[in-house]
Amino acid sequence: MKFIRNARTTLSHRLAERRAHRRLSDELAAFRTAAERSELDLMLGRHTAAETAEIDTILSRQDAARRYTTAMHNA
Repeated sequence: MKFIRNARTTLSHRLAERRAHRRLSDELAAFRTAAERSELDLMLGRHTAAETAEIDTILSRQDAARRYTTAMHNA
């Protein structure tokens, strides 16, 4: 019984983390223009690299996806 309860708790935490990550990704995707990204970079600059690591990863992934989409449309 304890094993099943622990598994359910772990699964529940993973799902919550994924939802939070998805929400953060959606919020960060709203920063599209150069001015918006500059403003975001200024805000992030007030924090340590450890504090912003997840955000930096998401932004890098979103930038790469935008560059890929642009390149595919221009090809």
